[in-house]
Amino acid sequence: MKILGVILVIAGVAALIYGGFTFTTKKKAVDMGPIQIDKTEHHSVPLPPLLGVVAIVGGGALFYFGAKEGK
Repeated sequence: MKILGVILVIAGVAALIYGGFTFTTKKKAVDMGPIQIDKTEHHSVPLPPLLGVVAIVGGGALFYFGAKEGK
């Protein structure tokens, strides 16, 4: 549980710093025999700051209570 807590805290901090993530997709726009045209699209996925705060608090709770169970 402690490892999951640390991962959640790190993910929460990253969500607060970056505010989201982007990714790129490629699609074929035209495919006429030897002529091919690809279209590149950039997508952005915003993450609300509340999600980052919840991840940090939840990860901290898992880390704290996971440490108490091990004793």
